[in-house]
Amino acid sequence: MLASLPFPELLNARDLGGYPTVDGGVTRTHSLVRADDLAQLTPAGLRALADYGIRTVLDLRWPEEADKHPSPVPEALPQVRYERISLLTHTEQEWRLRSREIAKELWKCVVLEHVGHELRRVLGMIADAPPAGLLFHCVAGKDRTGLIAALLLALADARPAAIAEDYAISGENLRAGYLRRYPNTEPERILEILRCPEEGAYNMLKFLDDAGGVRAYLRQIGLTETQISALRSRLR
Repeated sequence: MLASLPFPELLNARDLGGYPTVDGGVTRTHSLVRADDLAQLTPAGLRALADYGIRTVLDLRWPEEADKHPSPVPEALPQVRYERISLLTHTEQEWRLRSREIAKELWKCVVLEHVGHELRRVLGMIADAPPAGLLFHCVAGKDRTGLIAALLLALADARPAAIAEDYAISGENLRAGYLRRYPNTEPERILEILRCPEEGAYNMLKFLDDAGGVRAYLRQIGLTETQISALRSRLR
């Protein structure tokens, strides 16, 4: 699997290429990149992002998050298409009320069950985007971004262990930076917030299996066969 990408100031950026698949292949590089908040990017980081071949950025943050920390992409990189689609509910507060009792190990399953409309919009946009490099991100790049990454890797037939490891590595990537960023917060609380248990990915894969497989689930939420094939071709 590939190491974190050298985009200055980002803690949790990586290519979804290079992951082993169940048929003995690997996923395609320079097609899909996941990341944390691009508002953190330095000018050098923005240049690195463009040099990597990113031509579409999909921002999964809530409106209040984007208003507080606007993306630098539209102004700094006019050649890059920028779209923002909130993955979860309309506001952060609405989602907190809905999800406050959800265990991390089951978070992905709850989203798959209850946020199909928003998932269809996000995945449809990725499917319909030009074939050049596409980056998607939220704030920490671990949960919302991690769910989209896991679905795309599952559709590409990545090995379950690879999907689980891709999800879990976010906690490790973010740990040191977040402990420095929030020195007045108890370290144990930060580490729990950042925890990305592999069980969450395995539970998601079981949810998809129970739904008839990832393709059946994507059809169920409204994606067309053409869009599903386009998503798969991103990594295969």
